[in-house]
Amino acid sequence: MLRYLVLLLALFSFLGAETVTIPTMNFALSAPDTPQQLVSSLNVLVVLTLLFLAPSMVLVMTTFTRFVIVFGFLRQALGTQQVPPTQLLVMLAMILTFFVMEPVGTKAYENGVKPYIAEEIGYEEAFDRTTLPFKNFMIRNTREKDLALFFRIRKMENPQTVAEVPLSIVIPAFVISELKTAFEIGFLLFLPFLVIDMVVASILMSMGMMMLPPVMISLPFKILVFVLIDGWNLLIGNLIASIK
Repeated sequence: MLRYLVLLLALFSFLGAETVTIPTMNFALSAPDTPQQLVSSLNVLVVLTLLFLAPSMVLVMTTFTRFVIVFGFLRQALGTQQVPPTQLLVMLAMILTFFVMEPVGTKAYENGVKPYIAEEIGYEEAFDRTTLPFKNFMIRNTREKDLALFFRIRKMENPQTVAEVPLSIVIPAFVISELKTAFEIGFLLFLPFLVIDMVVASILMSMGMMMLPPVMISLPFKILVFVLIDGWNLLIGNLIASIK
């Protein structure tokens, strides 16, 4: 970077520029003079924090967790090591997450963000309206047992309405519900491929070929079965159908 800067300054000198003005930046921090300045600074800090945490919010407030874990189980069940590659599975999970969450995001934008941009509602009301569709989605896909767990930990009374459930309880309950659902689907994925592995291993044992790894023989058959049943279509269709 320094080399390019030196070359740029030399170019200015070569072109006959007698004076080159280098801009300066001031990073000095000063105390706010009025409460309004303090509120503005805090709002900027909140926005920057939200942007920094946005990727994490995608993981814990959407179906991304379910998709990426199931795809990982599928690759392990097939025994294909790094095929499909991790980057491709993550991108596929992101695309499916966007597909599933698009109606929720659109509703949140129309109810909260759009009126706030038009200065029709305040910041707190905009936040409540924006998070409500996501909260409703997460509660629909969260087990009551998981919600009750975090209410017991907080020693709070059971809520009567969705509005009484705070995000600090909905999010962790939703995450562990998604993990449980993903592991259940992963178990069902393993069963047919496990049967193929056991059949191949039994055949090799009966033929006295104990030194030959069963995975080398069963892998082509597992891929063939997955292709014949149109596995990707079947898996993704059932994954999306499992979302409420």
